[in-house]
Amino acid sequence: MLRLGFDDLRQYSDVLRSRRGDAVTVRFVEPRDGEELQNYFRSLSARSRYNRFLGAMSELPQGLLHRFTHVGDDEGFTVIATMEVDGFETIVGEARYALDAGTRRFEFGLSIDDRWQGFGLGSALMKNLQCRAAAFGAERMFGDTLRSNDIMIRLARKSGFAFGNHPDDWKLVRFDKKIDVAQQAIACASWRIAAASRELQAAALAN
Repeated sequence: MLRLGFDDLRQYSDVLRSRRGDAVTVRFVEPRDGEELQNYFRSLSARSRYNRFLGAMSELPQGLLHRFTHVGDDEGFTVIATMEVDGFETIVGEARYALDAGTRRFEFGLSIDDRWQGFGLGSALMKNLQCRAAAFGAERMFGDTLRSNDIMIRLARKSGFAFGNHPDDWKLVRFDKKIDVAQQAIACASWRIAAASRELQAAALAN
């Protein structure tokens, strides 16, 4: 399982591409990003916020904002997708995920800025999350969404997830996928670091 070096989170950053070729950086959020992340959620349409949090919410409560901006708290991790817009680093998407070490299941949720939907950012971020799940040692990954969230359902279906009923809430649908451990073809710093770590461990055991 990947062990993160919290002293240098930048080493886990990835640069993806939108459908039109824009560079999109995916990196772990930092406490200094708190105000920008809050502004990002405020700027989402009411429908997008409702879909992301499965209920009405105008902004992140302070307690939840703290959890979102402190990597590893409650075993949860938040990444933000940023682009340079008018000379400024701008958050255009985010994802929150956690690994259950006992079941090897990787749970996640994500959102994309309404203004940047339709440019392939959701698909690119989803592929990156699959790579991060593999690096963490997950065997399956899953998410929950509202049955009315057509955008997320299309994205999950396009990404190869299977669908089933949520075990506790009829308004939700659960999408689930087995993780392919051979994710080297996907651009993902976490995978490269995890692979290098495993090679070092194997070499140490051999000596």
